[in-house]
Amino acid sequence: QCSYQFLAFVPPSNGSLRKPGTAAVMVDTQHPLTLLLNSSVGDREFCKIQYHFGEFGNYSLVVKTLSTSTKTVSCDLVINEGPINSYLPILFAFLVYMGILAILIVGHLFMKIDPVRNWVYKKLNPRETDRLINSELGSPNTTDSVSSDPTRRLSSTTSRQRLRSLDTFRGLSLIIMVFVNYGGGKYWFFKHESWNGLTVADLVFPWFVFIMGTSISLSLSSMLKWGISKRKVLRKILWRSFLLILLGIIVVNPNYCLGPLSWDNLRIPGVLQRLGFTYLVVAALELLFTRAEAESGTLETPCPALQDILPYWPQWIFILMLEVIWLCLTFLLPVPGCPRGYLGPGGIGDFGNYPNCTGGAAGYIDRLLLGEKHIYQHPSSSVIYQTTMPYDPEGILGTINTIFMAFLGLQVPLFFLATCIFMQHKLSISETSCSGYINFSNFLFQGIVSAILTKCSKEEGFIPINKNLWSISYVTTMSCFAFILLTLIYYLVDVKRLWSGAPFFYPGMNSILVYIGHEVFENYFPFKWKMQDSQSHAEHLTQNLTATTLWVIISYLLYRRRIFWKI
Repeated sequence: QCSYQFLAFVPPSNGSLRKPGTAAVMVDTQHPLTLLLNSSVGDREFCKIQYHFGEFGNYSLVVKTLSTSTKTVSCDLVINEGPINSYLPILFAFLVYMGILAILIVGHLFMKIDPVRNWVYKKLNPRETDRLINSELGSPNTTDSVSSDPTRRLSSTTSRQRLRSLDTFRGLSLIIMVFVNYGGGKYWFFKHESWNGLTVADLVFPWFVFIMGTSISLSLSSMLKWGISKRKVLRKILWRSFLLILLGIIVVNPNYCLGPLSWDNLRIPGVLQRLGFTYLVVAALELLFTRAEAESGTLETPCPALQDILPYWPQWIFILMLEVIWLCLTFLLPVPGCPRGYLGPGGIGDFGNYPNCTGGAAGYIDRLLLGEKHIYQHPSSSVIYQTTMPYDPEGILGTINTIFMAFLGLQVPLFFLATCIFMQHKLSISETSCSGYINFSNFLFQGIVSAILTKCSKEEGFIPINKNLWSISYVTTMSCFAFILLTLIYYLVDVKRLWSGAPFFYPGMNSILVYIGHEVFENYFPFKWKMQDSQSHAEHLTQNLTATTLWVIISYLLYRRRIFWKI
């Protein structure tokens, strides 16, 4: 429903020289376009052509007058030069990474052969050879040492109990986020959708929020089991939230390459700010209603596993109240110059009827409370819909649904706990499957809600999937996807141990450092350099993949040296 935008004026042909009038324009290739040719006199419509142009293709729209009496005009689209296959760089990059993976797998298999391993250790470290010889003569190996030392045995048990799948999932989300933030090779599907709909770039932030909720449940449970008082835990929650918000405002948001920090146009919302506030609400809510193990009694229920679920009803009531607030503000709040409940992009969208209504109530609340200069100035909606109003995708109203997303992630450990118990044969199938079945049904319900709200379409639903608004349908869809992917990773990494989680496990262990680091050093070598052809997908993809790979290597080296930045 975009209004037509003027492209070019085609001058009349020179009749004496038989030279046609020409005009050259560049058009978008992401979506099919409709070209409308009108007469300059009387605004009479000559022809209308809908076509999906290919990238770097060269086309001619040839217009001929067939009859001057009837003013009949023919319009023919001619392909002068066919579009290029812009996906070949992706295929090449995929083959390169698969080759590196194959080399690493072969090297790992060779290292399992004793003569090869001993030769490598001898070349790299002669002292390591002596250790291997002593080990073969009967010196205690690592396993024996751990088993004989109670302290090391305890630490070994603790490390084994840590779910690698959580760090792997977090690292996967983070690496995709780094890649798309660096440009994603300038492919449209690695950029955020202009308004409604989903691209790869729209998946990662909610997944990160989801896994944060899962980590909250596990970390709070662990601290309370160790006997740490709720007051100390609350102080830690407040301090961590404060640091995340402060880092987002002071370190990540400003571009110090453009000059010193200025409060006049400093952006207040942001990714870390939303993570910090979401963490504060969800963690405090969980801490408030969670009882320490010594205080909690066993609930007499027909299904024993329900004793893990029933204590969550106060949190659910609170979350549902927040969702009611989001719905009321979104659909009932009067916005000057805009219809109530407007969820569109503004600009030239909706036939240009509401140019200054970008985001409806969400945008209005941010501009009212924060000011236009303190929110994001270049939203993704400006690319296609040519919006001029500032709009922040990490604004105030959307934070409500981010809290909802984290709370859904907080429910995941119930399902995983039930699965672990079943694997260890500590409960019967009926008892174990009760908690897991209810939790799985919850996320299946989220998928059904998404289908109803969106009518299984991009634009025609009651509440479309929209990352800019963080709509309810966006949250339910992303939570359903996240649960399925996390379950798959959990099964491969922690249950069957078919995959170590590498390489995503390493950035997942240092997520804050990698995220802040990639933002701060984004414009510095070797993460960025001057390219020969700024229109080349191959050059952009090479640069962005190199920068992303460097952060994986950095996180691996930090992991090897046991350096972790925790807030």
